Amino acid sequence: MRATPAAATGIDPDGRGGGAALRRLHVAGAPLVVPNAWDAASARMIEAAGFPVVATSSAAMAAVLGHDDGERAPVSEVLAAAARIVRAVRVPVTIDFERGYGLAPAELVERFAATGAAGLNLEDSHPASGDMIDVAEQADFLSAVREAAVAQGADLVINARTDLFLRRSGPAREQVAGTLARGARYLEAGADCVYPIGAADPEVIRALAEGLPGPVNVAYGNGRLSLARLAELGVARVSFGPALQRHLYDTFGSVMLPAVASDRTPFTRWRHACMQPGPGPAASPPVKSSIGESDERG
Repeated sequence: MRATPAAATGIDPDGRGGGAALRRLHVAGAPLVVPNAWDAASARMIEAAGFPVVATSSAAMAAVLGHDDGERAPVSEVLAAAARIVRAVRVPVTIDFERGYGLAPAELVERFAATGAAGLNLEDSHPASGDMIDVAEQADFLSAVREAAVAQGADLVINARTDLFLRRSGPAREQVAGTLARGARYLEAGADCVYPIGAADPEVIRALAEGLPGPVNVAYGNGRLSLARLAELGVARVSFGPALQRHLYDTFGSVMLPAVASDRTPFTRWRHACMQPGPGPAASPPVKSSIGESDERG
């Protein structure tokens, strides 16, 4: 599958007020693909590649801000980083906002909307402990965020992340049933999309896409399921979490820095990959990527 060119989406060219456009791009069977950015430079690269939306990863953003994931970055730094990303691109931006950094709904909406971002992820487990939040409590929280957004005239796309699969809360059958129940409550409370992070089995994904009364976001994970296959399963959005950043940083640490330390050019494998028509001189060893299930977090 290819990214939809931004020019073909009808998105307001300055990227502001993009909530309605972002919402329209969530189509079951024709998923919005959002490689996750972590700063203004990576966001610009994603936009330049033709993707119509920039999403972020909380783990990836926290890393470049010098913090661990799990709401350990100060909310002021996260919001400032979000605003920089919004200013850097001309497409809608949606931010992984964990569970709201302890902000009351009205303050959350006011401060978040000031960044110019069009949407946000809000999750239903405690970022620090990993404990699941009571479904009624989370539904009330999402409802209050939606009500505050309406009251303040902020058209925010709320992607309700639900963490039963990620936290391995209960047997597999209960995870599916619980995710369906939570997702339905969150959509009723005002969420626009449900993100069952950690759902990887194709039949589980199909059951969620068919059973939830709204768009479903899944994580790409390590690529076991192609984008085309995810579309066949009824997915409406595909995201990558911190996986792309971690893969790049793995390459930096395991290939480029050792090459510099041993007085070899760190650019050999890319030069030969891009310029040589056939086999060339021996390149650096293949990168061992750490991408896996853990990269779905954030």
